[in-house]
Amino acid sequence: MENLNRKTVAILATNGFEESELREPKKALEEAGADVHIVSLEKGEIKSWADGNWSNTYKVDKTLDEVSQSDYNALMLPGGVINPDLLRREEKAVSFVKSFFENHKPVGAICHAPWLLAEAGVLEGRKVTSFNSIKTDIENAGAKWYDTDVVCDHGLVTSRNPDDLPAFNAKLVEEVYEGKHEEQLA
Repeated sequence: MENLNRKTVAILATNGFEESELREPKKALEEAGADVHIVSLEKGEIKSWADGNWSNTYKVDKTLDEVSQSDYNALMLPGGVINPDLLRREEKAVSFVKSFFENHKPVGAICHAPWLLAEAGVLEGRKVTSFNSIKTDIENAGAKWYDTDVVCDHGLVTSRNPDDLPAFNAKLVEEVYEGKHEEQLA
């Protein structure tokens, strides 16, 4: 198991994130020794989505106004349909995502979260996967889409859905451990 002591990871999310896609990667990163912050648009709590309904709330550790990519070693983006659709409308969120690519840092995105990557303009020429219903969006953003449990392309880790979490979490921890990837470009 990789040791992520002294590594700090941001999880960017807002209301409507798929609960397991935040909870499980956060747990895996923390168990590997990382310090993990839930970053969102506003202070307080954000509400998760599970099994087609609103679910538990999670405490926001930092707002986008309080952080920059320089505070973090990596970024993780949970899916859900509502969460990435809200975030991709917020310039601060899109800029935050793009800044991780500009600084060659690992980024994990699962399910519908690659919508945010498309909005940030960082998918051109990349190998990725996502929830199958957004395949065309991802391809239109210039990526090569694969139907597999996890795809890793120079520090960009993507998966399709909650069933892929074991593979996603293992690869995300590995990439955070490895650190910067020079080919991780915006």
